[in-house]
Amino acid sequence: MLICNISYSMFLPDKTCPAGWSMFSHSCYLLSGRSGSWHSARKNCIDQGADLVVIDSPEEQNFIASFTEKRTWIGLNDIEQEGTWKWVDGSPLTLQYWASGQPDNHHLREDCAHIRDPGTSWNDERCDDSYQWVCEKVL
Repeated sequence: MLICNISYSMFLPDKTCPAGWSMFSHSCYLLSGRSGSWHSARKNCIDQGADLVVIDSPEEQNFIASFTEKRTWIGLNDIEQEGTWKWVDGSPLTLQYWASGQPDNHHLREDCAHIRDPGTSWNDERCDDSYQWVCEKVL
């Protein structure tokens, strides 16, 4: 009888983050070192095998807020239909951290969401405004 002793870890995918990224739960996060529009931010994340962050738990919101000190794009928008907020992964908005009176679609042109400074609440803003962003790479 032949007995094989194969390490279980050989079949597990690598669960580490690239250099410069931070791990939280089952994802890696990168705060951009520059600013840009929501669309250019998303393209930058996609080019790195990630996407703009999808915040789907209070713990993740707190984690993101812990290192964002400026206005920061997140992966939430109502571009397709005004008032119907969706995440970049297609999931609907469930948890909400809007600042008081937000979203307000000021001047009927605010379709993208960002974390407000000091980093704990959200605001809707024109997608072509220039902010830093957070990419999320799900492991």
